Amino acid sequence: MQITEVRIFMKEGQDKKLKAYATVTFDSAFVVRNIKVIEGQKGLFVAMPSRKMKESCPKCNFKNVVRSKYCNNCGSNLDSIARPVARSPEGEAKERQAEHKDIAHPITLEFRELIQKKVLDAFDTEKKKGPAPAKGVEYAEEED
Repeated sequence: MQITEVRIFMKEGQDKKLKAYATVTFDSAFVVRNIKVIEGQKGLFVAMPSRKMKESCPKCNFKNVVRSKYCNNCGSNLDSIARPVARSPEGEAKERQAEHKDIAHPITLEFRELIQKKVLDAFDTEKKKGPAPAKGVEYAEEED
């Protein structure tokens, strides 16, 4: 499988962790959108497209975003919902439930690294171009 195209869409506001979105085309036949370029503690990395996980309110069954404190429909307290618990190496219980779940992701480490390399190379190229002028904006010429 070949990556035949990578398009980068820069995000505005350089103080944010999310730097850009990427669209990757495979074999000129399949497209994956909303791949994120994120600035982490160890540098840039690529995050696959994902969706927010939801959990049902025990009273009204309304789907709320995971870790919500109150139901957006009936206002019930959601702190009582049983959530999966993970154990630390020392045996301490820690609440752990993913807030996001990947929609698409590579199966092998090698393919993940290939996608990351191609996307980050395209990001570097786009970053070097500098900011693109705003679309549809015409600049008036100054009069002498």
